[in-house]
Amino acid sequence: MGVAIEGPDDGRVVVNGVGLHGLRAPDGPLYLGNSGTSMRLLSGLLAGQSFDVTLTGDASLSGRPMKRVTSPLSDMGARIESTVDDTAPLTIHGGQQLHGIKYAMPVASAQVKSSLLLAGLYADGRTCVSEPAPTRDHTERMLRGMGYPVAHEDGWVCLDGGHDLHGIDIDVPADISSAAFFLVGASIAPGSDLVLQHVGMNPTRTGVIDILRMMGAHIEVDNERDVGGEPVADLHVQFASLAGIEIPPELVPLAIDEFPVIFIAAACAEGRTVLSGAAELRVKESDRIQVMADGLCALGVAAEATPDGMIIDGGAIDGGTIDSHGDHRIAMAFAMAALRAHGEIEIRDCANVNTSFPGFVELAANAGLAIENV
Repeated sequence: MGVAIEGPDDGRVVVNGVGLHGLRAPDGPLYLGNSGTSMRLLSGLLAGQSFDVTLTGDASLSGRPMKRVTSPLSDMGARIESTVDDTAPLTIHGGQQLHGIKYAMPVASAQVKSSLLLAGLYADGRTCVSEPAPTRDHTERMLRGMGYPVAHEDGWVCLDGGHDLHGIDIDVPADISSAAFFLVGASIAPGSDLVLQHVGMNPTRTGVIDILRMMGAHIEVDNERDVGGEPVADLHVQFASLAGIEIPPELVPLAIDEFPVIFIAAACAEGRTVLSGAAELRVKESDRIQVMADGLCALGVAAEATPDGMIIDGGAIDGGTIDSHGDHRIAMAFAMAALRAHGEIEIRDCANVNTSFPGFVELAANAGLAIENV
């Protein structure tokens, strides 16, 4: 769409911005692979452009619900075509005049919130979004960092269209969702002692640490600091005996992407772990409730899927074969389960691990996990 990007070069990327109205029509559909975040956020950004564009994805992404973003965007004046099942491909028609709306999200979703705020950059008037529970706020922080005024008003996140964005230097910390696999791995593997450096500690993302600590995990937060508007720290984690818990509902949206590996921690814990209020997990890259329950049961763990969560009784983990259903977080979670398994675990359909964690296998092997691509 006309944006020149230099790099990556030694961890550095330079994006030469073209301004809010400088994007141009791509030569064809934009293929987004397995990334639901990309499809939902780009839907908001592209709703305010002057050209048409079609967003496509792989089979998994093409089965994920998009009405949660296309419906409120349509309320703003966007014109978006989808399948009869409200899934991708999405064709976003340009040249529409958007107007601000006040939208109360029925389900907490940072992707929906961010999509509407990005559309709001192009809308007449004020766009306000409320959420039933706090979700990650990286988009609001980034917009403010680029000089765009964003307000919080009695539980609403609001912005007015018509302001400008300005380029800034950005330090991207290590992703806590990726760190979560190693937090759990070190917690369940006897003798482990691991330091994860420069991890993003945004308070809307640290639910996994709170949950693991409630289970008895030994996680220390060191060298806390603020970098580019985001809090970061080093995490020191050691092996600990875990105990099953009832996961507090207020922590669910703060750990929604980390539950596959939290389920592995629960399988290694003494006693019962109960999760509820997490129906959102059923519409991720896979039905993460059912797929994780099936995988745990295949390894001999007592796991029961419920409509909005899981009941897991910790115990021994056997070897076996796992179908990840192309879900990167499922694959990486069961890789960590191998640390406590009594036999080999084979995980199938893992190509999408590169969606969020390129180099995972090599890093895990360097940390001591006996893992290989076959």
